[in-house]
Amino acid sequence: MELPFDYATVKVIWWFLVGVLLIGYALTDGYDLGVATVLPFAAQEDSERRMVINSIGSMWEGHQVWFITAGGALFAAWPYIYEISFSGFYLAMFLVLVPLIIRAVGFKYRSKLTNPAWREAWDWGLFAGGFIPALVFGVAIGNVLQGVPFFLDENLRVSYEGGLFGLLNPFALLCGLLSVAMLVVHGTGFLMMKIERGKVMDQAAILGQIAALAAIALFAIGGIWSTLAGMGYAIQGEASTHTAANPVTYNDVAREAGAWMGNYSRYPWMILAPLFGFVGMAIAIVGLRKQSPLGFVGSSIGVTGIVGTVGTSMFPIILPSTISPEQTLTVWDSSSSHLTLTIMLFVAIVFVPLIIAYTSWVFNILWGRVTEDEVTSSPDAY
Repeated sequence: MELPFDYATVKVIWWFLVGVLLIGYALTDGYDLGVATVLPFAAQEDSERRMVINSIGSMWEGHQVWFITAGGALFAAWPYIYEISFSGFYLAMFLVLVPLIIRAVGFKYRSKLTNPAWREAWDWGLFAGGFIPALVFGVAIGNVLQGVPFFLDENLRVSYEGGLFGLLNPFALLCGLLSVAMLVVHGTGFLMMKIERGKVMDQAAILGQIAALAAIALFAIGGIWSTLAGMGYAIQGEASTHTAANPVTYNDVAREAGAWMGNYSRYPWMILAPLFGFVGMAIAIVGLRKQSPLGFVGSSIGVTGIVGTVGTSMFPIILPSTISPEQTLTVWDSSSSHLTLTIMLFVAIVFVPLIIAYTSWVFNILWGRVTEDEVTSSPDAY
């Protein structure tokens, strides 16, 4: 059967689409995580905290569709990536899911009782539901950039030789802190548009500016660190771009110091990703200082750039192996079949725009500032 795209092209398209889905999750649920992280610090009174919670309370559930869709796309497009990452990072995934569950319960039960201790406990539960996932997502990316201790046998069965505490290495923790800072900026930028002006907005703006400066510094340090530490993997020789999925047979990969910076000379347009990261965070500082929607625009650009930098730096590498670098998973040798990717592409052409349209529609319908008076007088408020 004649397919509309050759195998190499459709592989690259899916590399791009999964990146779009991950960025989409970071842009939507990212500000939920950021708002939850600053909740105990930006608001002190119960009515103030309820105002902050209600700014995202009606939206956060819909944002999970990006997370689920990205996970499903990863499973369907790159089954080996899904298998190794979800089995190797199992405990880390558990550390993400538990706080997310606590966050969901906190939204529903936090205001069921008027007891101050009850509400204070749930406020810190919501903080954990924002801070811990943001940190772990960054830690996971930090470990991927360094390489993951796995190998495949001749039957493509995976063996993972890492542990949870091994994931908490200095570089990965730096990436985790960058993730937290980035999402705090995004969350506070959202609050500039969503809550009434006053003490809470003033405090959130200060926290966001500090986080933006931290994000710029951590992003720069991460780039310098990865270069000086000699991180990077690269395909040796010509890449086998049209091969079927078989990381054991095709595309010999080896460690190569500074390889994560190599794409910016081979594909100069990719420099837009880190540039967006720095410029976006700088714009966010200006917007937060003015307490204007520019803060959210800047944080959105910054988040897109920082997350995109990981993909552009590593392409076509997806998951490097520290034990057997030659079995590193790449865009070319770890994807699904040509037919599967093509069918999924047509499905994505229909459903990804629907997800974007739905998210935009909800954002528009629920537009408007949340006020303390509205929260305290409404029986439906969180």
